[in-house]
Amino acid sequence: MDNTTTTRSRTFPDNDEANATTPLPEEEAPVYYEGCPGCAMERKVENSTGIPYKEFVFVGVTSLASALPISSLFPFLYFMIQDMHVAKNEQDIGVYAGLLGASYMAGRFAGSLFWGVVADRVGRKPIIAFSLFTV
Repeated sequence: MDNTTTTRSRTFPDNDEANATTPLPEEEAPVYYEGCPGCAMERKVENSTGIPYKEFVFVGVTSLASALPISSLFPFLYFMIQDMHVAKNEQDIGVYAGLLGASYMAGRFAGSLFWGVVADRVGRKPIIAFSLFTV
């Protein structure tokens, strides 16, 4: 009789060498550098426990502040274009409203490139706080 066990067409050896666990390599202690923002975040994650409610509120307020200008602009576009006599006839108001909305998004795209560079130099949190207070 051989020392194997068969389970659904798979054969497993019954010897103790196959059941022995191999030791995992020991993890090195993390090295943190002073003034390194990535190291500060790793240290914060390592020491944190529970749900980060403060960060959730911060992200929620930032998302709301980002969505507020565009969502408050679209309901009035038709009336703004009509009152300023931009379109020659009423059928063209939709085209001009679409162009205005698209130009707003193109401006946000161009502005995000600028603010991304500034955030890399100054830091992300000060730029996000600045954008929240200027909206």
